[in-house]
Order: sequence, then C-alpha cells, then structure tokens
Amino acid sequence: MMTDAMTSRLRPVQPGKTTLVAVLDIGSTKICCVIARLTPRAEGRALKGRSHQAEVIGFGYGPSSGVKSGVVTDIEKAEQAIRSVVGMAERAAGLTLETVIVNVTAGRLGSETFSAAVSLDGQEVEKADIHRVLRAVNERSVRPERSIIHALPIGYAIDGQKGIRDPKGMVGDKLGVDVAVVSSETLAMRNLELVLHRCHLQIEALIATPYASGLATLVDDEAQLGVACIDFGGATTTVSVFNDGHLVYADAIAIGGHHLTLDIARQLSVSVADAERLKTLFGSVLPGQADERDLIPIQPVGASHDEAPGQVARSVLTRIMRPRIEEILTAIRDRMQATGMMDVCGRRFVLTGGASEMTGLPEVARRTLARNVRNGRPMGIAGLPEMAKGAAFASVAGMLIYPQVCAQEYAEPRGSRKLTGTDGYFARVGNWLRTSF
Repeated sequence: MMTDAMTSRLRPVQPGKTTLVAVLDIGSTKICCVIARLTPRAEGRALKGRSHQAEVIGFGYGPSSGVKSGVVTDIEKAEQAIRSVVGMAERAAGLTLETVIVNVTAGRLGSETFSAAVSLDGQEVEKADIHRVLRAVNERSVRPERSIIHALPIGYAIDGQKGIRDPKGMVGDKLGVDVAVVSSETLAMRNLELVLHRCHLQIEALIATPYASGLATLVDDEAQLGVACIDFGGATTTVSVFNDGHLVYADAIAIGGHHLTLDIARQLSVSVADAERLKTLFGSVLPGQADERDLIPIQPVGASHDEAPGQVARSVLTRIMRPRIEEILTAIRDRMQATGMMDVCGRRFVLTGGASEMTGLPEVARRTLARNVRNGRPMGIAGLPEMAKGAAFASVAGMLIYPQVCAQEYAEPRGSRKLTGTDGYFARVGNWLRTSF
C-alpha cells in the first residue's frame, strides 16, 4: 500500500492570489529544484491556460546520482544528490521546503483511456450521477500493481452524444465518460517516496514528465487541434499527445541522450566525459557536405597526455549518432500507431529536452514521423538562470505551470484511501466533484 505521503495535496492556484511553489525534477543525468512565486497576471496578459506569472526565487541544479531511467537504483546516492540540489534552492530563496511537486518518468510510465456509462432513466444529471459514472470507470481500471499519476476526464456523453464537457443539468437515459489515466508501477513510486522522505520532503503532487513538457512548450491552439510533444531526456524519451485541449496519451521509452554518449564512447574508444563533449560540441544527425574533411580531435582512453590526440571525421560522429536517434523516433512512431495516436495528434510534433537541440534532429524527425516538426522551449517563466532557459529544462517549467491547470483533475483530500492502483486515485472523486460542479 502506498502511504498517505504519495497522495496529491496540491490545491489549484486561486485566481487573484499569490503563492509559492517548489518543484523537483529528478532525472537520470541531472536534478533540478526550483522555488517560484506565482503572481496573478493582469487580465488579458495571461498565456493560454495560465492565470499566473511564475518568478523564480530559488534555483538548485546538479548531476544526478543513484537514479537510472527515472528509477531510484541507489537510495543513499540519490538522497545525497537531492539534498545538495534542494539545499541550493533553499539558500537562494531563504526558506526551508517541506513539500515539493515531483516529476515521474519511471516505472513503465504509460496511459490508457477508460470508458464507462450509467443509467439516468431520463432524469437530469446531478453530481451523484457524475460520481457514479466515475466510480464505474474505477471498477474497470483497477490495477493493484500500478499507481495513478493523472486521471483526466476527456469528455462526457449523453445517450451516445460525445464531446460534452460539463453534463450537469442535462437530461438523458445514459451518462458516459472517457477518462485518460496516466500511471506508473507502484514499486517505483514507493522508492521515490522513500528517498524524498529521507530528505525530509513530502510529495505535494506528482506530474508525469511528458505532461509537464507539453505544458511548457505548446503554443496557441496546438493542444486544441492535436499535437504530440517528444521530450528527449538523458536516459528516457517521453511523448505526450494533446487533443481538444486535453492530455490524452503519455508514454516513455528507456532510451535517451545518454545512450548516444555511450555509443560515441564505445565506438571511438574515448571516455564518457569526452564523448559527452563531442556530442555537445560537434554532434549532428544530418550529414553535411564538409563533414568528411572536418576533423575533430579525440583523446582515446588510455592514451598518455604526451601523445598527440587522434582525429576523427565529423561524418563518423554523425554515422554513430543517427541510428540511435532513428531508433528512438521509430519506436515512438510505432507505439503511437499501435494505439491510434498518430491520427489523434494531427500533423504536428514538438521536440524538446536536452538532446532535441542536436543539429539535424528536426529534419530526421520529419522524415521518420512524416509530420510537421518544430523545436519547443519553455516560455513564460521569469528569473530562470540563463543555463535553465533551454529545452533541457522544459519539464521543470511545466511543473511550475501545473498548479494553474491541476483543477482539471481530482483533488484527493488528506487521509483518503491509498493511491495504489486506480481504486486509490478515484477516491479523489468526492472532493473533485465538490470543487468542479
């Protein structure tokens, strides 16, 4: 059973009120903690879906340790890395954190859409009916080995007529609902909770990394018309699909930018640190006309400092990196096609995450996915250090936006039932009904 610390305590940000929020991005290659002040925006100046301006007042950043593909593999090393980063942010902000919003990538992150319907007998839809239909979804989706991160109603239906956002007060014989449920393996969540408990931190809310990345990078009507967002992380690549303004799909594959680094290190016989430098400074997945003549100095592992450095053509680096990128994009495309999401996402993909800034990636993505592609960077966050304004920090920015949109989800009251399995998550229904209708 998950402890009560895993249940969401996050209350939606109230319009017109200023509040503080702390987020913790635990990745395989980096950990980042941000403390921000959310200030109401002037009317007419808010970005779509954002009622507040986020201003960073505390920032901590450092290398990750004890975490692989989002999974805690060494609790002591992970604790030390988290404590260090959180301490930086706390000192900068001049306060001590007790709770944080935490991202989730681990535990075979995935999503499913569950549907259910209940009889109305020609009566008007009341809150109790909405409660009943959500409970019916609960009965269809119980999975004790998984923990729910998000459960978002995609839409309601009255007598088969879909696309209803708020059915309360309508009349019909049958009320239906579709709910997008994002979940992860319970054991991975328990270990995440344990390491944070050792850091004297409680989880205020969980947010799936692909959801956060989408919140930070999507613009205009993309989420309404249909779009997919791919976040290239260090050890994991995630994808989210938005349609009709809702998150409808999330997935993760355990391959990321660090795998490209390892490919370079192995094939060129250089250290991992040198391979990362080569990838960052010279990496490309699109061959250029001068690449055969453009020579890059390398230092093979074991070579003495007295030896002259070796050289490798830039085209060799491209030939090492491109197959891995194509593998990632092909895996995402195939999994989306298998679930019908290539049709749902429309004609656009947004690329973000650290590896998304690699030269030639948009062109390769267009060919592999057969869709329009653009790069996405976090927007609308004031006070971020220059180093944190790039695509590598998209999920962090999205976590700061999340309190402004979490009212779409159920808010579980303190002391409610376990989070283990869908049954625990739908225990949040009661409070959500009171606040939403």
